[in-house]
Amino acid sequence: MQQYGVREVEKLLRLPRSTIRALVAARFVSPARGPRNAWLFSFQDLIALRTAQALVAADVPARRILRSLRALRRRLPRSMPLSGLSIGAVADRVIVKEGASRWQAESGQYLLGFEGDPAAGSLSVFQAKAEASWFDRAEALEESDSTGAIEAYRRVIAADPAHLEARINLGRLLHNTGRLAQAEGVYREAMAACGNDALLLFNYGVLLDDMKRKQEALEAYEEALRIDPAFADCCYNLALLCEELGRRREAIRHMAKYRRLRRGQ
Repeated sequence: MQQYGVREVEKLLRLPRSTIRALVAARFVSPARGPRNAWLFSFQDLIALRTAQALVAADVPARRILRSLRALRRRLPRSMPLSGLSIGAVADRVIVKEGASRWQAESGQYLLGFEGDPAAGSLSVFQAKAEASWFDRAEALEESDSTGAIEAYRRVIAADPAHLEARINLGRLLHNTGRLAQAEGVYREAMAACGNDALLLFNYGVLLDDMKRKQEALEAYEEALRIDPAFADCCYNLALLCEELGRRREAIRHMAKYRRLRRGQ
């Protein structure tokens, strides 16, 4: 798989280095590390960088950009040409145009598009399927009505079993409200339905740590880092856990990596 250094990315995307650094620091993209700890970007990273920069300029909220990019990356092949997609914002949603098709980045749901000529008095309308609104409702309810948020996330998953973000949020919410066994079930189902994901495994590791299943938590954190080696918070948690388990040399190594990653941001 071809990789690109920062200079190549600057030329290809016409982005200043300061913008690239800011997008990486915001975790819109997590490049690999090469010699001398230099960033190495894949084709998917380039797509994510260009998309993030455009969406930031369109005032799309950062949380939605992160969610959309994670979902978008899961649906893209490893070597798609940059001209293969058109990505933009409709209101505060991220919409992907692929040939004649349009789909919402977060849910993967195809949109019904009716396009006409405004001069002739016709309209341009996009209609998304219902699970998007249930996801928004779940997010809005999290702080005020956890029971309602849990039910809304379950509706999203029932409509779209591949909606990883809803599964992650549901597991986190169950964990935060003390329903640890239910949270574990949600995370395990997410791994079975959607495959491994760095954030999913990190949250699963936090849960296992709280359940005093330290060795399993260690393995979950390590797998999350294999998927996303630049996951700084995972390095930090892993360092603390290794220290707790008496694995001091590993704890020092993970904490040193955490500090390098933070300095690089």
